[in-house]
Amino acid sequence: MADIVDEVRHIAELGLGGAWWAERHTADALTAATVAGLAVPGLPLGTAVVTTYPRHPLTLASQALSVQAAIGNRLTLGIGPGHRHRVESVFGLRFEHPARHTREYLDVLGPLLHGETIEFNGEIYQVTGQTHTPDAQPPSVLLAALGPVMLRIAGELADGTVAVWTGPRTIGTHVAPRITAAAEAAGKPAPRIVVNLPIAVTEDADQARAWASAHFGGAGQVPSYRALFDREGVRGPADVVVVGDEHEVGRQLRRYADAGATEFIAVPFGSREQTDRTLTFLAHVNREVSAG
Repeated sequence: MADIVDEVRHIAELGLGGAWWAERHTADALTAATVAGLAVPGLPLGTAVVTTYPRHPLTLASQALSVQAAIGNRLTLGIGPGHRHRVESVFGLRFEHPARHTREYLDVLGPLLHGETIEFNGEIYQVTGQTHTPDAQPPSVLLAALGPVMLRIAGELADGTVAVWTGPRTIGTHVAPRITAAAEAAGKPAPRIVVNLPIAVTEDADQARAWASAHFGGAGQVPSYRALFDREGVRGPADVVVVGDEHEVGRQLRRYADAGATEFIAVPFGSREQTDRTLTFLAHVNREVSAG
């Protein structure tokens, strides 16, 4: 936890726009956000993402609102059903009807985050209850959505999506049009489209891609990610990571913005020198964007 606080304090001092946590075995994402938020004021924080299957929506609503109250309402709550292999092999749960599960989950979670009493009788969830946390505002909710059905659910019931292993072509032709149309049909504001990718500012792009292939190559075997790579027309993770010198990385980030991405979660990788260079450049980009 001390290391997490030090990292977040460092990126705040650099001038980056926020800190996000994925679900890892080493630390609970929402707990990490709470600890960091208490130590580092002002910085927006988020999860990308926590898995819904092992968490009852009433429990998650209570936890998320508790985090909000603790850190002064700076949380973006990114959630997703996860993947069949992990849900079934790690949690020992049945990964059945993920789209129906997600729709019902958001049908329950949304009102609870707004302090409403809910009586819900669905095919999967039957929930009666309320959670009330003084001084907590409902966090923005993002859904990890890759396929057409999940993107429609994200547009209708969430505030946007967080997309991993997704190239700019797929953002522009698949993600942004589908989620935006769903949000418009539901009478909701334009959705947040958050891209989450490894990134490295370096003079040796080939070496960085080789490193990414060695460390992230397994993502190409996950069916939902494989569909994204095929849609993008690339071989795997090494072909969508953002790498190059400052000029090239800036160009790639602009491609995502032009395609419809509203935010970018950077996952720096490589040596300490490389990650420092990456963070310094991203802080420069963030200051430029913030200045308009």
